[in-house]
Amino acid sequence: MAGAAQPAVDAGSGGEGASGAVALPVARSAVPPARCAPDAPPPAPEHTPLTRRFLARATLITAGLSVAAALLGLVRDQSLARLFGAGRDTDAFLVAWTVPEFAATLLIEDGLAFALIPAFSKALARRAQGAPGDPVRSLVAGTLPRLALAFAAVGALLALAAPQFVAVLAPGLPDPALAVDCTRLTATCVLSFGVAGYCSAALRAHRRFLAPAAIYIVYNVGIVTAMYALGAQWGVRSAAFGVAAGGCLMILVQLPSLVRQLCRGRTAGPAAGDSAEARPTAVPPAAEDSTRARPTGAPAATERPTRTPPTRTRLTTKYPAPTPPPGASPAPKGSAGAAGMDVALLATVLLFALCRQSQVLIERFLASGLTAGAISHLNYAQKVAQIPMSLSTMLSTVTFPVVARALADGDTERARSRVERDLVLAACLVLLGTAVVVACAPQLVGLLFQRGAFTARDTAATAGVMRVYALGLLAQTLTGVLVRSYFSAGRATWYPVSAMAAGVVATSWTGALTVGPWGVTGIAAANAAGITLTAVLLLAGTGRRGMPIRTGPLLRELSRPLRAAAVAAVAGGLVASWTSAPLAGLAAGGATVTVVFVLLGRALGAQGFASAFRSVRTLTGRLVHAVLR
Repeated sequence: MAGAAQPAVDAGSGGEGASGAVALPVARSAVPPARCAPDAPPPAPEHTPLTRRFLARATLITAGLSVAAALLGLVRDQSLARLFGAGRDTDAFLVAWTVPEFAATLLIEDGLAFALIPAFSKALARRAQGAPGDPVRSLVAGTLPRLALAFAAVGALLALAAPQFVAVLAPGLPDPALAVDCTRLTATCVLSFGVAGYCSAALRAHRRFLAPAAIYIVYNVGIVTAMYALGAQWGVRSAAFGVAAGGCLMILVQLPSLVRQLCRGRTAGPAAGDSAEARPTAVPPAAEDSTRARPTGAPAATERPTRTPPTRTRLTTKYPAPTPPPGASPAPKGSAGAAGMDVALLATVLLFALCRQSQVLIERFLASGLTAGAISHLNYAQKVAQIPMSLSTMLSTVTFPVVARALADGDTERARSRVERDLVLAACLVLLGTAVVVACAPQLVGLLFQRGAFTARDTAATAGVMRVYALGLLAQTLTGVLVRSYFSAGRATWYPVSAMAAGVVATSWTGALTVGPWGVTGIAAANAAGITLTAVLLLAGTGRRGMPIRTGPLLRELSRPLRAAAVAAVAGGLVASWTSAPLAGLAAGGATVTVVFVLLGRALGAQGFASAFRSVRTLTGRLVHAVLR
């Protein structure tokens, strides 16, 4: 039969693993090839073999839209700084901003996705194996209504308890009433982010990345539009209203694509009652009769079968269910693995994300007793410093469904290799960004924020905090990639929660000791120390409690770009300080950092550089082809 062409992302995207229904050779069929091939439907996109071309296109889409969302996020922060400065009003809003920050981590980026993507991957694998009905639609029917009800209840409770929430989070806030109003508006995002995160996880498991990557674009557009349209009348409350509106837009941008996937599942999967055993499907009656009527040895050209309407049937072999990964127990019929999610898994991933995001609570609690604007300086520094980390983890966002599906198919070796490559490549990218942030922090902050109510004093304070924050970016990236290896098998494990809790305790103690003598800089140093401890613990526990990553070779490989980044940051900082113009200093310093980092990294033999260059060449080639074709 004719093979299916490699599909494009979100226009029939490719997938990983073999299809659940593979055509037998035509020579074994009684149907003439000319009549069989046009009627054979292609395999579903999520079951087609994974290729580098698919990963390149998926990463290109995710990277392009993520960069656009990051730029809009900078526009959002610039607008907030321009309209409301870095004073008491902005501090009040940023306390309420804790709600969408937590909701994004728990429900979109980390927590819920770690439970949902493996669950959808298993459902897709069962669909490919010929399970009765449609396991994907059963999963949605069994989980989405209950989760939506829980999200709505939590959001309503948070809105009612907003005064107590503000009093606990920021007891020294100058204007708690304004923070309460903003918190009640942002509480709506618990429901909207929860549903948006559910849609994102389902679409990524189906290898549809366009709509999930666009959610933060429409989200930031909603916030910026609300601030400029309503800022004169509502003040900083307009930004909180923009959060509520942006959350609804995140759902609307994904809903059409999700509905298409679920409707396609009605007809794309095997019919109910099909067995997972290897057996051919029915042959069109006309072809069967003509074959039976032909005398032995008669030439095929003498046959004149009666014309009948085409019947969409094909000869297929269905593979039995894959062997579960080592240590995994098969889910019993009717259990959460069949039509829902493991409650223990959901609890562990949500607790991990909650612990990770609680570092923000610790920072704002400690900073609320400092001078006005301290919370704002922490917020702006963190937003800019984390851009390299967000960009470096985009590849693992694309490959997480790939790893989950590999483990669902029982291919542990392929999953391990993929995680190790992601760790090395993400580390190279984030270390380059870290070097640029450390070298050019004053120029970055001045160019982005120093206008309107944001003064030169605010620029100096924010730049100092940002440089300290950047020291933890490598650990942030490693934590983000490593935790996916723990949860990608779809089984509950408490070790990542324990590692993250240890990091939170370290952040709290270090921050309490350093906030007095060092102020906001001490808080940022505590953040870097805590997340570094978490990354070390996660890496140390991979062999026994998670995927068996080869820790020794990995650490030796990571040391090469780390040394290159340290030298590049020093060189870039010296060059950037030669001019007082922010744009010129940023351009000169950034170029110096890039050149020194690349040359020294290649001289040290960093293997991640080769992967990065191949990815850049592939993505550049795709862009050129898309523009010139």
